[in-house]
Amino acid sequence: MDQMKVVHTISAILILGMLSLRVAECRTAKVSLHYRAINCRKHSALLTDFGAVGDGKTSNTKAFKAAIHSLSKYASDGGAQLIVPPGKWLTGSFNLTSSHFTLFLEKKAVILASQDESEWPQVPPLPSYGRGRDAYGGRFSSLIFGTHLTDVVITGNNGTIDGQGATWWKKFRSDGFLNVTRPYMIELMHSNQIQISNLTLINSPSWFVHPVYSSDILIQGLTILAPVDSPNTDGVDPDSCTNTRIEDCFIVSGDDCIAVKSGWDQYGIKYGMPTKHLIIRRLTCISPDSATIALGSEMSGGIQDVRAEDITAIDTQSGVRIKTAIGRGAYVKDIYVRRMTFKTMKYVFWMSGAYNQHPDAGFDPNALPEIQGINYRDVVAENVTYSARLDGMANNPFTGICISNATITLTEKPKDLQWNCTNIAGVTSNVSPKPCSLLHVKEDVVCPFPEDQLPIDDIQLKTCSTT
Repeated sequence: MDQMKVVHTISAILILGMLSLRVAECRTAKVSLHYRAINCRKHSALLTDFGAVGDGKTSNTKAFKAAIHSLSKYASDGGAQLIVPPGKWLTGSFNLTSSHFTLFLEKKAVILASQDESEWPQVPPLPSYGRGRDAYGGRFSSLIFGTHLTDVVITGNNGTIDGQGATWWKKFRSDGFLNVTRPYMIELMHSNQIQISNLTLINSPSWFVHPVYSSDILIQGLTILAPVDSPNTDGVDPDSCTNTRIEDCFIVSGDDCIAVKSGWDQYGIKYGMPTKHLIIRRLTCISPDSATIALGSEMSGGIQDVRAEDITAIDTQSGVRIKTAIGRGAYVKDIYVRRMTFKTMKYVFWMSGAYNQHPDAGFDPNALPEIQGINYRDVVAENVTYSARLDGMANNPFTGICISNATITLTEKPKDLQWNCTNIAGVTSNVSPKPCSLLHVKEDVVCPFPEDQLPIDDIQLKTCSTT
């Protein structure tokens, strides 16, 4: 009997030991992460290593800052990555202060933007704008901000960043309540070798992704979502940037899905940094009150060599829209667009020379923009109210417009004047309904699209792994 008790006791101990070992194995289980990036990192840390709490209520601003500061020491030793694990991580604005750095959001990781205004420091206006975009005062720092960086990656396994923008939209709409420009979600300035990819971004207080004064930028695989009546929630705003590639993005917005910019009136003219060599491909947009792709209206540093292809818009106000005004100066030229598919649109083609929003009264009325070399081809549009509204400027026409192979099917109640054209010049070929007389019909014209490859297309992503 005693021997049996001993045997049972030993068996129980062995079973408990095995269970304990199994529990320990679970607690120390390692998860392997694999992702594609411009560069991989030698060092890695979890946000929870720095005291973060993912309950959606505890502020983790200090934890983000501590983690980034700690990992910055590895910038010259193979770089580092900060992994945000599953959970809801509330935080105010924080800065990426280190080059050769990756911020990685795991699947089911959610960064929640704080609604406590004290967690959003103020920063000076952009020099190419001269003031805040919303108001004459300064501006709040973006949720994720960085400047003078090289080789920065913000990516994930479709993790989410939630800007919780409703509070900011309410403040913006309340007269006199907000005299500082709302924060953007992600803003990187004076930087190069940037990748932002494979994330879901929702409800930004204002613009979502704003690279500015930067180069060599890759934006891929973003899902960007905001209510269609939310103010100024542009999806992606490349601003005075060179060599940028935006591809495979799905955007639902209260403003332009992509807005290409380069500064505002006299401030943008003085700063003089254009946006050029921009690729946009495989974009899907829903924005009932705004454009699929907008060029301007802040374009006073110039916009040149934009290549957009395989663009889809559904229930959107317009396709590729050019917005400018007296006082902007500079140029929008060498624009190439092909293979656009539109369903339920107010305008297919829209250009405006009277977008008269100015930072102040100091703009130069003699600073007239040059709009030249605008090319569209291979367009199919259904359920359209207006085929085109093309308004140049008196004594400053928009020239070199080319539209070829465009088939537009109208809504049941289309406008009688389908092509409303003033102060423009160009050609069309195989376009229906019949264009306005200022766009001369020429047989067998195919509007150009460059066949050379830009340097940003030469980037080869690496497969990165971490445990």
